[in-house]
Amino acid sequence: MANTKLTLSMEPEVVYRAKQYAKKRHISLSKLIQDFLENSIESDNLKDDPDLNIPKEIEKLRGILKGPDLSKKQLKQMKLEYLKEKHGL
Repeated sequence: MANTKLTLSMEPEVVYRAKQYAKKRHISLSKLIQDFLENSIESDNLKDDPDLNIPKEIEKLRGILKGPDLSKKQLKQMKLEYLKEKHGL
């Protein structure tokens, strides 16, 4: 697929920090922004199914810890209990 040029306006400090961030990861600023947008769009599309809305970094960790194999129903119940406690409900 051919690339399309895009002009963005941002605060100079944000551009500087983004360039430093991309440089540390050995990727271009364009690639960094493209990945961010793709992940944002993908995340937005997955909001209808909270079970699928897991960041890639966390998904990679799946299965490395030993413990009980919880069902989706058990996980939803644990999440509900956590949120109730967190928000004082």
